Amino acid sequence: MIHDMTSGTEEQLNKEMTAGYVGIDPTADSLHIGHLVGVMMLKHLQIAGHKPIALIGGATGMIGDPSGKAQERNLLDEKTLRHNQEAIKKQLAQFLDFESGSENEAILVNNYDWMKDYTFLDFIRDIGKHLTVNYMMAKDSVKKRISGENSEGMSFTEFSYQLVQGYDFLYLYEHENCKLQMGGSDQWGNITTGIELIRRKLGSEEQAFALTCPLITKADGSKFGKTESGNVWLDPEKTSPYEFYQFWLNTSDEDAEKYIKIFTLFSREEIEDLIKKHREAPHFRELQKALAKYITIRVHSEEAYNAAIEASQILFGKGTTEMLKKMDEKMLLSVFKGVPQSKLSRTEFEAGIGLLDFLAGKTGIFKSNGEARRMIKDGGVSINKQKINENHQLGVSDLLNNKYILVQKGKKNYFLVTVE
Repeated sequence: MIHDMTSGTEEQLNKEMTAGYVGIDPTADSLHIGHLVGVMMLKHLQIAGHKPIALIGGATGMIGDPSGKAQERNLLDEKTLRHNQEAIKKQLAQFLDFESGSENEAILVNNYDWMKDYTFLDFIRDIGKHLTVNYMMAKDSVKKRISGENSEGMSFTEFSYQLVQGYDFLYLYEHENCKLQMGGSDQWGNITTGIELIRRKLGSEEQAFALTCPLITKADGSKFGKTESGNVWLDPEKTSPYEFYQFWLNTSDEDAEKYIKIFTLFSREEIEDLIKKHREAPHFRELQKALAKYITIRVHSEEAYNAAIEASQILFGKGTTEMLKKMDEKMLLSVFKGVPQSKLSRTEFEAGIGLLDFLAGKTGIFKSNGEARRMIKDGGVSINKQKINENHQLGVSDLLNNKYILVQKGKKNYFLVTVE
């Protein structure tokens, strides 16, 4: 998990309990799995007896970090930022101990709290004078934005970002005795600006440290944590536990070997054993299953994990009608998100509807009654996971969640009919 660190970092961590922080962008009211690497760094720090600080970038979220971005971001108001902060803290509590009262319990801070009353004149006088423009221009994130082919240049707002982040480190160093900042490797420039500011403002004998982790990419080079529908969120309202579980289950063998080391707390022996078993029989996907189970339980719950397993069985053949009936509407819709869907009015459904008419005339799942009849006879049609005969009359009692009918045609073709 380590990409780079400043000299003396390891010695500092072996010497005494050290407070270390990771900055988290609060532009949404949920973390996504791209944030998890930083969260796991804080988790390891706490397990090792050190004090983790999660810094919500309320002030910096109002500016926008230029690192790795080609354009500026939208700015947020304070009310939205506070809402996002509370939601993020709940998610962080799934990983970090905020409440035990121990010396190294985690704390959550928001840089908006110390920036909001800092006037512009005070800031450029107290902080700006310590760093030269030459020093700031030499940072990769700045150079790329100014000289990039598609660049529209860089606003003063974004140029000042590293100063504001540097001040965060200085503030936490002075007020929380925080000597370490951690982040992705793209944050190296911003983090070292903070170290430089601490030295120049407080004296060259003051020591602060940086530790970065590699940026995670997928084996095929695409961005980690993104799917066709966007980010994979920790909030179950944004990414259902089923979709979350499926994301990890569907990782490639190569990626699973990497992720199991980063996103779980399994011991080295357990991980080596899992990798060995997986390589011997990759078709069982033991590695992906262990990864998906661990992280789904950690982020959601064991119940959510079990529900995701049952949902997977329904989609891939082993599920039962009972499983389907107890599945709530959200889970049902997330499992069958990509399948063809059609709608029927409730009034014609309440009167009762013949199976052939339903399959061919009303929904178009089959082109004709004859085709539907033949496939029913061959046992190739199920309604809500049950084989049926062609004389069956469908009624309200057949509806799942009082609203849906699931039709399966052959082994793999599903259709979801909404009755409303």
